[in-house]
Amino acid sequence: MSQPTANQPRHSLKRRVLLSIVICLLIAGIAAGLVFWIHATEPQAQKGGATRKSAAIVETVMAEQGNFRPVILSLGRVEAAREIDLSPQVNGEVVFIAENLIPGGFVEKGDVLFKIDEADYRNALAMQQSELEQRLAELEQEQGQQTAAKEEFALLGEAIEGTNRSLILREPQIRIAEARVHAARTMVDMAELNLQRTQIVAPFNAQIIARNADLGSRVGIGDTLAHLVGVEEYWVIASVPQRDLQWIDVPSTSTAGAAVEIAKPSIWGQQAVRRGVVKRLLGALDDETRLARLLITVEDPLAQEADGPPLLIGTVVETRIRGRELVDVVRIDRDYLRGNDTVWVMEEGKLAIRSITTIARDQQYAYITKGLAGGEAVITTNLATVSAGIALRLKENEASTGEPQ
Repeated sequence: MSQPTANQPRHSLKRRVLLSIVICLLIAGIAAGLVFWIHATEPQAQKGGATRKSAAIVETVMAEQGNFRPVILSLGRVEAAREIDLSPQVNGEVVFIAENLIPGGFVEKGDVLFKIDEADYRNALAMQQSELEQRLAELEQEQGQQTAAKEEFALLGEAIEGTNRSLILREPQIRIAEARVHAARTMVDMAELNLQRTQIVAPFNAQIIARNADLGSRVGIGDTLAHLVGVEEYWVIASVPQRDLQWIDVPSTSTAGAAVEIAKPSIWGQQAVRRGVVKRLLGALDDETRLARLLITVEDPLAQEADGPPLLIGTVVETRIRGRELVDVVRIDRDYLRGNDTVWVMEEGKLAIRSITTIARDQQYAYITKGLAGGEAVITTNLATVSAGIALRLKENEASTGEPQ
């Protein structure tokens, strides 16, 4: 067997070095090829498009000029305009209840809602009528005696004046008898009134909210038998900022109240509204919000005859109050107002930054009296770089030519 020589380790080391060099050269060649391919496939900028790419692409709307009415948006709470707790004015047992006298039921003015046992009150009336007849008889008797006294006095032919004459002619007795008749007649009237009060009627067209008595209940003066609310009109108490009051018409001798749309989009949908009218400006601010409060009236609130959803007492609703007319102003969407009361306008393909003066603002629009004219192109696009005079292009023009944006 042959023996290893000293040259073998040297040959092995050379092979490893050569292998490493080959691998490095191979990697370098692959990298060079990738760099060449990237440069060969990179898109070349075209000289003709460079100028157009420098102009910002924007969208615009035309500013409107004319007469407009701002819409003051606020929240309001529905309240009953007429509301009572129905109570008896006499004591007794309930012997009748109207069929409609249930929560949610409707009654009309004059409907008999409750009847209280009237037997005791009929007896009381009969007794008072008997007392009146007795007093009338006494008065008639006194009048007869006075007539006889006058005849006797005339036969005597004596001249008697003053107190003695009044006593002889029984004038004090007549006055006493007349007073007793008057008192008896008053007691009859009271007894008749108490008898009428055994029937408890609806004071106005109403809806029943609650009933607190039933057949056989023993009730007394001041007890609450039922809770009623009028159905001909409801109130909405709306809170508005004091600065907006200048645009809202409150009724006066020469001005009608502002028209109001009442909405509840989350429940009624976006299109359904009820209509009301501003009736009063309440004389005190809201204790918590310090906002002014308006009383708005809504007729037929439960939509018994009108179209629309019914109003429910206690509901918080959205009120849209139609403001006074603003004459010859420019209107734009509030979203297009920029910082420091400025507006971006496109003028001859360039950006102009206008300072404007607004006379009023509502939830959707700003109403401008200075700094912007009707028909001018207001920029609606938000720009990353804003500088007066930069070049602009309309987005719709780019889309129509089919050029890259």
